[in-house]
Amino acid sequence: MTSVTSWTGSRIALGLPSVPRRRRSTAELRALVDAGNRELGDAPSAEQVAAWAAATFPGTLAVACSMADAVLPHLVSRFAPGVDVLFLDTGYHFSDTLVTRDVVAEELPVTVVDVRPRLTVAQQDAAHGPRLHERDPAACCRMRKVEPLAAELAGYEAWATGVRREESPTRADTPVLSFDEKNGLVKVNPLASWSFDQLLEYAGSFDVTVNPLLSDGYPSIGCEPCTRRVAPGEDPRAGRWAGFTKTECGLHT
Repeated sequence: MTSVTSWTGSRIALGLPSVPRRRRSTAELRALVDAGNRELGDAPSAEQVAAWAAATFPGTLAVACSMADAVLPHLVSRFAPGVDVLFLDTGYHFSDTLVTRDVVAEELPVTVVDVRPRLTVAQQDAAHGPRLHERDPAACCRMRKVEPLAAELAGYEAWATGVRREESPTRADTPVLSFDEKNGLVKVNPLASWSFDQLLEYAGSFDVTVNPLLSDGYPSIGCEPCTRRVAPGEDPRAGRWAGFTKTECGLHT
């Protein structure tokens, strides 16, 4: 059954199994990365990468999804039905993004996990002043995205992301498979070599849900206060944190 749960400990209350604890050591996980790179070769397909991840990390693989689209959850769930899909519920999302999350939870054979910060928006405003994202977006992202995800990932051996090299210069060298030093687990990027058109082609071929904002000038979707429409010809991520030198929330750096 597809379910929506949260980082704050409601899995047991919902009757879901607890997040599996890591079974292998860091050295073993590093060795799996090396073996996987040898097995997959230089230009594996997204399906090959997803199949390898599902076979190598049964029960200990998570998918991170911003709900810009459901392509990655769909792809991975073909090989790992019931896989946990981690959604960072920051409290600042567009309504279309939350609707997309609900559709993914309803339509795909996955378990959507709402990963929430320790502080609500109101509590953060009280502690750090209102509209922190306008004054210090890095601190806001750290508290509402980076720290909650790091805590959640501690229970897994690997996570899959939808990062694509085409998205920005900072992502141009994204490997398909690596050891995530910051979080201490394997990081899998099945869509790394894909273009935006390939993403949409997959979505169309499999009738996969896409956030309507993608066709409304938002090729990269984050929190509503920190995301604007992108002009034709601009970098797809130019609409994120406009007016700041910040280009990443910190999850992939």
